[in-house]
Amino acid sequence: MAWATWLLAGFLLCVATLPAAAQTWTADNGDGTFTNPLFYDEFSDPDLIRVGDDYYLTGTTMHVMPGLPILHSRDLVNWKLLGYAFDRMDLGPDMRLEGGKSMYGQGIWAPSFRYHDGVFYIFSNINGHTTQVFRATNPAGPWTRTPMKRSLHDLGVLFDDDGKVYVVWGYREVRMAQLNAALDDIVPGSERVIIHADQGMGEGAHLYKIDGRYYITSAWYSGRMRMPMARADTPYGPYEVNHAVSLDEGWGSAEGYRHRGAPKPPFDIVPPTTTPGRNVLHQGGFVQTPKGEWWGFSMTDFNSLGRLTGLSPVTWKDGWPFFGLPGNLGRTPRTWIKPAGGATAKPFAPYARDDAFTGPDLGRVWQWNHLPDDKRWSLRERPGFLRLHTLPATDLLTARNSLTQRAIGPRSSPTTVLETNGLRDGDIAGLALLGLPWRTLGVRREGGALAIEFRDQKDDTRVRVPFAGKRIWLRADCDYLTEQARFSYSLDGRRFTPIGDPFVMAFQLRTFQGIRYALFALNDRGRAGGYADFDSFAVAEPKSKGLMQPVPLGRVVTLTPQGSAMALSAHEGSILVRSGGEAARFRVRDMGAGRVALALADSHLSINATGDAWLKPGAPGAGETFQWMETVYGEPMLMSLATNRYLSVDPLSGQVSATSPGARSDRADHARFLVTEVAGKER
Repeated sequence: MAWATWLLAGFLLCVATLPAAAQTWTADNGDGTFTNPLFYDEFSDPDLIRVGDDYYLTGTTMHVMPGLPILHSRDLVNWKLLGYAFDRMDLGPDMRLEGGKSMYGQGIWAPSFRYHDGVFYIFSNINGHTTQVFRATNPAGPWTRTPMKRSLHDLGVLFDDDGKVYVVWGYREVRMAQLNAALDDIVPGSERVIIHADQGMGEGAHLYKIDGRYYITSAWYSGRMRMPMARADTPYGPYEVNHAVSLDEGWGSAEGYRHRGAPKPPFDIVPPTTTPGRNVLHQGGFVQTPKGEWWGFSMTDFNSLGRLTGLSPVTWKDGWPFFGLPGNLGRTPRTWIKPAGGATAKPFAPYARDDAFTGPDLGRVWQWNHLPDDKRWSLRERPGFLRLHTLPATDLLTARNSLTQRAIGPRSSPTTVLETNGLRDGDIAGLALLGLPWRTLGVRREGGALAIEFRDQKDDTRVRVPFAGKRIWLRADCDYLTEQARFSYSLDGRRFTPIGDPFVMAFQLRTFQGIRYALFALNDRGRAGGYADFDSFAVAEPKSKGLMQPVPLGRVVTLTPQGSAMALSAHEGSILVRSGGEAARFRVRDMGAGRVALALADSHLSINATGDAWLKPGAPGAGETFQWMETVYGEPMLMSLATNRYLSVDPLSGQVSATSPGARSDRADHARFLVTEVAGKER
């Protein structure tokens, strides 16, 4: 997208106001439906369990502290952050950014979350420190930690009903063993290869026993991503592999900017591609509700935002649990009915992102980039402010005590207020987009003078503006659909001035995370300096429901396939796209729960069992009902309840049917529509 188009799309920075503590993304639509992702911020390698009527969730946190978040839900859609299982990961200098060492791209990853006999367990790897076992009787903590005697890559654990505890792990070649009673090692002689490398399994194992049969999910990430699964009648097999219980579902997302080559300047950033099968659901597992429903959870790469978690209805067929609905297995609808029997509540988000720094503790959403030096930051030295004392560092990646939180999509703008009285020569402090390349906007003190400084690591670009004040507002405007961002600053909190050029955010594997918003303070002259006072931090979300638009219930509309100049038309009881055809004017009738019928006079657009579209007289039923939803880019799609497939148009014949399995990254689904309101009645 051109820079000018992006700026006109809502990121004009010349005149702006301080973001209000406003709306944030929630998956719950408030009408009995939900829309994926569960969180519009990174939550990778999810593992989810049910205990009674309650659900608990954790995931990968890599190098940030505290780690292993614990979330709680009663309906699988609305989640609350309870806390973290690992407050201080202090196992070596790499975890403290000391001695030129770091653990970027490492740390805590691929946890296995389990509950057994009144105890919650998390099994998780820590690079260089073996697999760790965390235990708690209350999921909100406290948690204890016990190191195992070896590392088990991407492990999955099962407490079997005969008292044995099994573990599976590995990439492609899957191994199984029994764990001893202390859960700190495998039972001698119990380790075996149960699935060979040529059978099609990946990594990220989750192990289940369902109705007496053993199931292992995995993630295949090379080329066309997918979620292979294996099953057997006994723990050690033999295992049969299904090569895709989830395939190609990314709700239309296309692969964005990617790093290629060394993780340092000069960066080689590959432009976006529409190659199918990349940004798709590919690692996760299953959970059963108290009502007996099965649901799947998994993650999808979402470019520079990181990896997002999705929730999928599950359909069992031939003894396999597929993500998706009958007639469209493997594909997860972006919008669907919430799980039955879950507690009803007003939709809410797991995190409070804004922080005025007036409490005794930081908000739970915050995580430090590596382990902090607790003697060098404070909420008490100056009440109402976060004070970061500067420590020596060469750049943002080596700076200790950088305070971070996940970025949120699809668009968001973090703003912080900085007071600079405590800065000393060589100090710089401010707001950062922590990724690769990283970008910072802050205030630097040099030679007794202050300057506003924007720095882009990509080409080591620096822009400086003299600054004579004591208080400044710093902001970044980020669009995670176009992956464009830009910094700005304000001297009064009302008028913001852009600084530096807009830039591209990219996905990278150096930190193994998406963009994180960061508050930082460092001294690049090799010494400890002064301090920076942050008065507040707030995140505005101009599209808090993504690019979703209200369903035009009761309105008269025309439907034009994306990329076509011709709208759907009616001809002798059929619906098609034809040259010279008059656009059909459909009245959108509310069928409840985000579902609609499309009326033409006394008839409705109907889908038969084979997916063919026609006009059926009379009142609408299931064959005339569509679940209204959008791609992540805000393009309306209509999923027929008769086929669980999407209304689409054959670009050659103009025939209309509900046979498309769903949105594709290359847009070859032919199932996206331009919906235009028109005056007058349907006809």
